[in-house]
Amino acid sequence: MSKFRLTIKLLTIATFMFAFASLAQAQASRTWVSGVGDDVNPCSRTAPCKTFAGAISKTAPGGEIDALDPAGFGALNTTKSITLDGGDGSGFGGILASSTSGVIVNGAGIVVTLRRLSINGGPPNLPGTFGVRFIQGSKLRIEDCKIFNFAAVGSGVGIEIALGTAATVNIKDSTIYNNNRGIRATTTSGILLVVMQNSTVQHNVTEGVKLDTGAFLEARNSNISYNVTGVSLTAGANSGASLIHCDVIANTGTGLAAGTSVFTRIGQTSFIGNATGISQSAPNTVKTFGDNYIVDAITGGAIQFVAPQ
Repeated sequence: MSKFRLTIKLLTIATFMFAFASLAQAQASRTWVSGVGDDVNPCSRTAPCKTFAGAISKTAPGGEIDALDPAGFGALNTTKSITLDGGDGSGFGGILASSTSGVIVNGAGIVVTLRRLSINGGPPNLPGTFGVRFIQGSKLRIEDCKIFNFAAVGSGVGIEIALGTAATVNIKDSTIYNNNRGIRATTTSGILLVVMQNSTVQHNVTEGVKLDTGAFLEARNSNISYNVTGVSLTAGANSGASLIHCDVIANTGTGLAAGTSVFTRIGQTSFIGNATGISQSAPNTVKTFGDNYIVDAITGGAIQFVAPQ
């Protein structure tokens, strides 16, 4: 009887081992989605899935999900490293997120890349909450994406970064527009660095970029325009912003609003068409290399010239 029980146990263990091995083999490093796909498929190029959510379980950590056509592929909550690529340039893979979030990134130490995606918060009567929500992870890259219509009153944000650890966010060649707030960044521990290049943050109801505790923005060659406030740094939040070769046009509001105890630098940046170009609170001082184009009013004290080294 004991030999029989031992045999049964060994067979059970072997069955589990084979099952886990089969699961590992089923996760490919690259999978595909298509508007005419089906989530029961293996997500191969010739038999693609229909949604990102359907494909991610069949994609290995650190792998990539590619769109074969510019269709809609549904919202995604990822807890593992992944790349979502919306297409080859002929169109954008889409995510429609009415009354919800488009992409949620929530996994310890993970690295996520979003590329060539159109993330739409939906119609005004059913606005989305967050286009991209970064809750936990090491790095988030947003490349050549459009994030818009996340206009839920008081909560809608194109890119919401709310972490408990240090992290890096890279935003490149992207447009964030028609949201309640364009970008909000904060962390309760360490430094959160947001690097924005060649991007546009435009026509958001409140701030284009809101920097809270521990968040630092480095913006280069970007346009932050027609938001009520272009860039806002919360007073006492140990946050900072460097704006290099940017256009900050708030129209009727404030271009750069810097509270106390924040770090701000501007260079080769234009402040045009704002009711107030730069608003700062003592003893904070916005520092400049003296090569900006500032037409609008400066309140709270003159900006400080710093000679280049």
